[in-house]
Amino acid sequence: MEHAQRIRIGTAGWSYKDWDGILYPPEVTRKKVHPVEFLARFFDVIEINTSFYGHIRPELGRLWSRKAAAVNSNFLFTAKLHRSFTHSPLAVMEPTSAASIRPNDLDERLAREGLDSLAAEGKLGALLIQFPVSFKNTSLNREYLELLLRQFIEYPRVVEVRHESWNQPETIAEFMRHNVGFCNIDQPLLGRSLAPTEHVTSGVGYVRLHGRNYEQWFDSDNRDDRYNYLYKPAELEKWKEKVEIIAQKAESTFVIANNHFQAKAAVNALELRHLLDGKKVRAPETLVRHYPELREMVEVEDTGGNCSLLG
Repeated sequence: MEHAQRIRIGTAGWSYKDWDGILYPPEVTRKKVHPVEFLARFFDVIEINTSFYGHIRPELGRLWSRKAAAVNSNFLFTAKLHRSFTHSPLAVMEPTSAASIRPNDLDERLAREGLDSLAAEGKLGALLIQFPVSFKNTSLNREYLELLLRQFIEYPRVVEVRHESWNQPETIAEFMRHNVGFCNIDQPLLGRSLAPTEHVTSGVGYVRLHGRNYEQWFDSDNRDDRYNYLYKPAELEKWKEKVEIIAQKAESTFVIANNHFQAKAAVNALELRHLLDGKKVRAPETLVRHYPELREMVEVEDTGGNCSLLG
């Protein structure tokens, strides 16, 4: 498709212990090759997940950028804004709203230093500002969001909201007025969760696929269990259609698979890339061995970087 080159598809994060031996070969697990350097062989974006929990150290931002650029000149990062700007400190126990979010000046300085380290290398595709489902479309929350967007105006900003109250024409028009991207998400539809959309409100189109693990979304022993979901071909086909619509309107589009349990995000990212491009895509031998359903749509690359056609 003509817009394929403007669509970057990748995973949310790279630091997951359960990816060792499933996605990552020994060269990565033994730290001979950096995970970012490895993933950049197969994907052209990674969403930095750790920046939500702790600010990016500038020296690491520069390192990641250079590791990725060395193997893929087309590669970009997107990065989550630190949770101090988007979540209540007691988010597990209380709803998040403008009244409960409490960032400070140090948070802003550290967030900006990390983001600037990526931007200076030309590797920051977007800043993702992610709110929980409890952050609803109220006048107080809209006012807070407007201030926050102004605070980080120098970056390409994308806002992820998960409550359906935000999905209305007035809100979409405001996003467009502020030149802020709207994050289109796939998530279990529980209560008043936001359903799939295909909004484009800035030059950046953005999609996040969280999986549809209804059983464990709010009720699991391990935080990672909710992301134990492998999209079926028919489900990906519907998102392929949405991504194509988004890409026609956006200057650049990012599609992030967040169903990271046992590297299922990597599987679905490769499958979606194949659907969009209509040709075989490169995939690591380790992943194809664990998910043989990939064989018909990939060129398998062994740990030495050599490819072979299978199908």
